[in-house]
Amino acid sequence: MIAFVKGAFVKKTPAVVYVDCSGVGYEVHISLNTYSQIEDQESGTLLTHLIVREDAHILYGFFEEGERGLFLQLLSVSGVGASTARVMLSYMKAEEISRAIIQGNARLLETVKGIGRKTAERIVLELRDKLAKNPVESTISSWKDNSLSADALNALIALGIARQAADAAVQKVIAEHPDLGVEAVIKKALQSL
Repeated sequence: MIAFVKGAFVKKTPAVVYVDCSGVGYEVHISLNTYSQIEDQESGTLLTHLIVREDAHILYGFFEEGERGLFLQLLSVSGVGASTARVMLSYMKAEEISRAIIQGNARLLETVKGIGRKTAERIVLELRDKLAKNPVESTISSWKDNSLSADALNALIALGIARQAADAAVQKVIAEHPDLGVEAVIKKALQSL
């Protein structure tokens, strides 16, 4: 699996960006929200998800972890493919879609091109409880700039701790002890939970 690509943005359009990673160019399909974040950047990092089909391997890229997470959630819904999920993320921000699903607002989802009433209702039905437990956050992934907090956060999540609680604990420990290593941050965060 390709988790992310980091390099120069050789070509950017609202739908696709070519990323030069040490001489290898990746074609990454993106949403309009991601495009608006990278529009002025010459290089950067995109979180990715690779979809393998019989006739193609398609790499989708995201500027924020929340957007990638919601993309994957949308793919789990019967009748919603990668193209539809990307269109939804182009029409609305990830946290807006998440809020609409949690509130049961299928009508708002119907405003997206290609989403009919039945599909919108199915998305709400299948994702409402999942998103209520783990809502999409609007913050930009901090792991790109702060690998210490990201590594600690990912470790706590892997241990089964809820993202919000883990993030709060990690941020508190780092604020109180900025000189600690990843292992020490994880231990102190676990003690505070």
